Amino acid sequence: MRKLLSFTLALMASTGLAHAADAAPTGVKNIVIVPGAFVDGSGWHVVHDILIHKGYTVNVVQPRIDTLLNDAEAVNRQLRKEDGPTLLVGSDYGGAVITQAGNRDKVKGLVYVAAVAPTVGESTLQLVESMPEPSNDLQASWDGYIYVKEKPFGADFGGDLTTNRTDFLAVSQVPGTVGALRAVTETTAWRNKPSWAVVATEDRVYSPELQRSMYQRAGSKVTEIKGSHLVYMSQPERVAQVIEDAATSLK
Repeated sequence: MRKLLSFTLALMASTGLAHAADAAPTGVKNIVIVPGAFVDGSGWHVVHDILIHKGYTVNVVQPRIDTLLNDAEAVNRQLRKEDGPTLLVGSDYGGAVITQAGNRDKVKGLVYVAAVAPTVGESTLQLVESMPEPSNDLQASWDGYIYVKEKPFGADFGGDLTTNRTDFLAVSQVPGTVGALRAVTETTAWRNKPSWAVVATEDRVYSPELQRSMYQRAGSKVTEIKGSHLVYMSQPERVAQVIEDAATSLK
């Protein structure tokens, strides 16, 4: 038994596991990511892996994008599972969801990544249309869903990603309902919680100027990253660093 214990300790030391406790993050350790419309939560895979390897507990709540209130409640269900203070991260429409759901006591801060940050009475589409980008490639189906046209999807959403990757994203879209994207926010978490934000300076879906305007209004600590709307896929290390900076500054 003593020999086995010695071998185990030696193995842990050689792999760095013996120092895992020393590497535990400070501040908030629980992170919940809420993706947006059209691209599902798998796009956050690399950011997720970076953060969990640093000791964070990371969960991804995939919105159904049927109604804003349903998506906010899905976040609330996850928050009830979290074992302590939590940081919410939202991209795209996910920003509206965390704004709606983020007033829970367990939520200590918000991170917006090329996301909308509405105030009470504003909707995702209302904000996006207030400062439109050159691309206008959304289309509505007869039954009330919004898609992105497949051919221009790559240039609009991920001009800094490889075409084989964006071609797949174009045919595996997660559409949103007109109702969800037109739903107005009923509560504004960023008024009561500290927030951070990533402006994607090459975004062709959400105007960078719109992003700057929303985040300035919210009083967010802003980081500008040269990247597309899918900046968390093209620049995952930098986006993960913004999230980590937010988490370590909270208690």
